[in-house]
Amino acid sequence: MATVHDVAAYILREHGRPMSTMKLQKLCYYSQGWSLAWDSRPMFDEEIQAWANGPVVYELFKQHRGRFTVDAWPSGDPESLEPNERETVNAVLEGYGDLSGQELSDLTHTERPWLEARGGLSAGAWSSRSVDLDVMQDFFGGLDTDRD
Repeated sequence: MATVHDVAAYILREHGRPMSTMKLQKLCYYSQGWSLAWDSRPMFDEEIQAWANGPVVYELFKQHRGRFTVDAWPSGDPESLEPNERETVNAVLEGYGDLSGQELSDLTHTERPWLEARGGLSAGAWSSRSVDLDVMQDFFGGLDTDRD
């Protein structure tokens, strides 16, 4: 199984230009969600937390803390992704890659996985609650099951 670091490294390599750390976080989140929907399994094991600005993988945050943009992820190996995982990330980049980090954050704020994990916390309230993978699978599976 790939790690979130492998997914981040692949995203940055395929995107081909620097991106905000917020955008990287959300693209990893969407890669996990669509992997759950299309492949019925997580792409990575690291926990996703429901932070005030949307879903965050703390394992990524620990490495980019204090940085606004990144252009590479030396902690990961993009070659570790299996062909179906690459296909999923490529579909995520095609569908979400032109959105800014803020636009992606705003989008997650309208979606059930983040909303349920927040459990009615006020906007901006601190939280490290986990985003439930079963809820993600149900939500993303209900959106679309066809990659074409």
